[in-house]
Amino acid sequence: MKEEKTLETAFQELNEIILKLEQEDISLESSFELYQEGMKLLKYCNSSIDKVEKQLIVLSEKAEE
Repeated sequence: MKEEKTLETAFQELNEIILKLEQEDISLESSFELYQEGMKLLKYCNSSIDKVEKQLIVLSEKAEE
């Protein structure tokens, strides 16, 4: 069973991709693959943050009741 990636892990992977993309000796093909992987991670991070934000809104509304 595949474990779900944590937000922290995704951010770390994004950071590693950025470091690799900043290298001068990276091939165009490799940089394109890393870019695609980074965009998938970014989408995951945005989705995770949105989910947490919605949960916080619900909790905040319940606390006001």
